[in-house]
Parts: sequence; C-alpha cells; structure tokens
Amino acid sequence: MALPMRNLLVDPARYLQSFRLFLAESTEHQSMQEFVEKQLPAVIDSIGNGKSTINILSIGGGAGEIDLLILSKVQARYPGVTINTDVVEPSADQISKYKERVAKTSNLENVKFTWHEETAYEYESRMNAEKKPKKWDFIHMIQMLYYVKDIPATIRYFHSLLETQGKLLIILVSGTSGWETLWKKYGCSFPLDDLCSYVSSADMKKILDSAGLKYQVYELPSHMDITSCFTEGDKDGELLLDFLTETYEFSKNAPPELKRQVLEELRKPQCSEERDGKVVFNNNLSAIVVEP
Repeated sequence: MALPMRNLLVDPARYLQSFRLFLAESTEHQSMQEFVEKQLPAVIDSIGNGKSTINILSIGGGAGEIDLLILSKVQARYPGVTINTDVVEPSADQISKYKERVAKTSNLENVKFTWHEETAYEYESRMNAEKKPKKWDFIHMIQMLYYVKDIPATIRYFHSLLETQGKLLIILVSGTSGWETLWKKYGCSFPLDDLCSYVSSADMKKILDSAGLKYQVYELPSHMDITSCFTEGDKDGELLLDFLTETYEFSKNAPPELKRQVLEELRKPQCSEERDGKVVFNNNLSAIVVEP
C-alpha cells in the first residue's frame, strides 16, 4: 500500500539529489548565465557609483555558481572596489560547496564573504532583533521564493534594505512555463505543507504591482529533458518526478490516478514538446529587477 505523500524536503539528501539531477537535465544555469552575461551589466551599471565599497546580499545563494558569475560582472564594472558579500543559505551542504568554489576561484582578492546558515525569515528576525538594519547596493533572490512563507512581506522587507541606487533581482519560474501549468492544476494535490509554495513571475508581478513597486521583467528561455519520467522504474525519472511535484518518492507514494494524470499533463503542449524522440519540458524563467 502507498504511504501518504510527503513533501520532498522531509529528506534533504534526496532533495539535493533530485535538484542536482534537475540542473544536469535542464538548461537552468545556462539560461541564467546568459542573462548575467548579456543583461546584468546594464542592471548593475549604477549600483556602486561613487562608492569605495559595494555591499551585496545573496538570499538562497546555494552552491554559489551564479553568485560568482554575478560578482565577476560587478568586479568588471567597478574594478578594484571592495565588495562585501553576505550569503544567506539554510543548507550547510550548499554552503560548504560554495566555500569550496570560492577557494578554487581566482581574482576574488577584493571580495569579502560572510555566510549565514539560515533562512531568509531567520535573517530578517535576527536583523530586527539586532536593530541594525544594513543597507545593500544589490540584493538577489534566485529560485528561492518557493521556500518563503509570506512572499509579499519578504519582498517588502528586503526591498526596504536597498540603497538609493540599489537593485533587487528576483529569478523564478516564468508564468509561461510548464511549471505554471502543472502547479496551477495539480498543486493542491501535492503535499506542500508549510515547506514550499508555488509562485511564478505571473504571481510576482501582481505582488509587486499591489506594493506599487517599479520593476522590469526579462524572460529567460530554458528547457529540461524529462523523457526518463515516462519509463517505469527509471531511477532518474523518479527523482525528476519528485522534483517536479516537490513530493518524496512521488512514483511510489502518489495515488495511481494522480500519477497517471500528472504524467499525462507533463506530455501536453502546455508543459512540454516532443523533440527528436525526447520529451522536453518548458522550464522558462523570468528575471525581475526591482527598483529602490
């Protein structure tokens, strides 16, 4: 008999395993890299004007791959300027990978890192308790707002920490992605608990509009090969299904009818397209740059 469905985050090791496979099978990082290369220089063009130190806050910095790309662009725009980077990341495993990556990266002499093993909410609570709100020239939240309980309040808080020339960068799944279709239809059937919520750029625009904030949206095309999801018993396919549904061992624990419907949905044109005999999922992202 199937066990009741549980959120994937109940098993951090399996979550990381499925997340790494997702990165391997998708163009997620490549599409972010392209954004950082082509669009980010204009976004950060004035964040450090006249400053001898630039302060950057990374919320949910993960293993640091995209963070270090961003830093390289800030260094290129402001050569020789000291950069203080604070990284807020709840996973000890991700922080240790981030530190390893920093150790192997050259040209970081003028960058000072401080890591905080905590969630965005824990960071906010700690700062409020210390009553020393620090201002930031650049804050970024990349693919992390799904793990925040009160998204509008979190956005309001971090936005309030921006310097007058500062920018807040949010990257999350696009309202035009397969995620949007899958989750709007089946999200209520997945065991989200309090650990995770579904939010896309479509929701984010509404949140920012209702807060009266100015922002610009960049669409980042991305896709993911989910062919293995349709082979019964395929280990990679099972991990990707876990990731897509945020459910621990979805293949084993989902009611058969739900599993059938989800697999059927994933094949539909709103979610995926067939390409050279593969099922390619629409993993489009949006980058949203919020003004101070």
